[in-house]
Amino acid sequence: MHRETFSPRGVRRVVAFATAALSAGVLAGAGVTQAAAASGPCDVYATAGQPCVAAYSTTRALLASYGGSLYTVARSSDNATTNIGLQSAGGIVNAAAQDTFCRNTICTITTIFDQSGRGNNLRVSGGFNGSGTDQLARATEVPMTIGGQKAYAVDIEVGQGYRHPAPSAGVAVNAQPEGMYMVSSVEHVNSGCCFDFGNVEAQIRDTGNGHMDAIHFGTLCWFGGCHQPGPWVQADLENGLFQTTNGDTPANNLGNRTPFVTATLKNDGRTFFALKGGDATTGGLTTWFNGALPPNGYSPMHQEGSIALGTGGDGSNSSSGLFFEGAMTAGVPSDATENAVQANIVAARYGGLGHYGPIVAGVNSADCVDLANATTSPGTHVQMFSCNGVRAAQSWQFASDGTIRIGGGCLDITGANNHNDNTPIEWWFCNGGANQVWRAQNGQLVNPASNKCLTDPNSNTANGTQLVLLTCGSGANQRWTVP
Repeated sequence: MHRETFSPRGVRRVVAFATAALSAGVLAGAGVTQAAAASGPCDVYATAGQPCVAAYSTTRALLASYGGSLYTVARSSDNATTNIGLQSAGGIVNAAAQDTFCRNTICTITTIFDQSGRGNNLRVSGGFNGSGTDQLARATEVPMTIGGQKAYAVDIEVGQGYRHPAPSAGVAVNAQPEGMYMVSSVEHVNSGCCFDFGNVEAQIRDTGNGHMDAIHFGTLCWFGGCHQPGPWVQADLENGLFQTTNGDTPANNLGNRTPFVTATLKNDGRTFFALKGGDATTGGLTTWFNGALPPNGYSPMHQEGSIALGTGGDGSNSSSGLFFEGAMTAGVPSDATENAVQANIVAARYGGLGHYGPIVAGVNSADCVDLANATTSPGTHVQMFSCNGVRAAQSWQFASDGTIRIGGGCLDITGANNHNDNTPIEWWFCNGGANQVWRAQNGQLVNPASNKCLTDPNSNTANGTQLVLLTCGSGANQRWTVP
């Protein structure tokens, strides 16, 4: 996909809204041994005759027999690395191992292992047109749950992405048929190019129409005429995000807007492609399109067999998105097989994601809660600043454990001085302390341990004013509009 020029300050995001954080008990039990799964999505595909040739997840095994590592994390404090595996073969990630290894430091994901047994592991991608290197996703950025237990998403930000270069064992090339799916989310999308997962060019450059076959999930409306609000499941076939043969959005396609989204794409390589989307926590899939491949170079296809996650085939990396799991198959799955995969995903019980967005001041709706200079160093001030759409500084995740997170860390009451008025608010590594728990209540953000409120001192909305903890009152300086 050709690169689009997007400033981080201009990125559009689609955010679901809620009024309160859930209790910390949702994430309990991360150390409990999980029984092996009866089957995974790749077992379903294999039984139907379309085996997985690439399979990735940071949350669970995608085959009942898989007992290896899911991903590797590296910590910034000493550059040490460790593999994060499963609680048991075929089961759920051992997130407690990551929490222990990454305590009081920043961790990034360096490798996402291919569970198919073909060795198509994903590592950091080269940049646009292969120039330079992308950044790595932070491993602790997005906590959530699967089967009621803690896990983490792959959180792709602008400038980040992963790739396995061709040849990728078993992956379709030169008009061979294939299918694929991924689980993503409405909570973190934008209109950048291109939050893709799938088959891309051997070299990091645009080699022409039909040289890509990847799922895209986002709000980029390539051909115009899209029906808001999106985001949409689309096929990135290179030089176009297609929702139909001519790229237009069907009138009934308003997109998929659930916290967890299943997106599927299948393509026989010569005559047709099909797109589906659904809620990854309940129900079935909706077929958004099933019809002819586009003309002018797309029929037959010309796949080259690299695998990308989070970028376009030419390395375009202006996208944002969440990835929980996904796989690619040899051959085109039937509708029945895709329905069975969706049922398997639903049975995994994704949850606990919380919601993203700005925290807007009650004193002046043009001002937001801001992480100073988007700096993720312990003690960085949390301050008032003009709302500017910079996600790294102003898009906060209201996690289901009651924390308010950004940049892999938490909104923190300095020194755990929960009961002292005018205690400054800062960024600190998430540590499970009561000084990092907040409850949205009657327009205020309350620390339950002290029953004191997040406060803009003296209603001073000047850029750089550090927020404090203060006895709750009725003033607008303690009122916040939250996601």
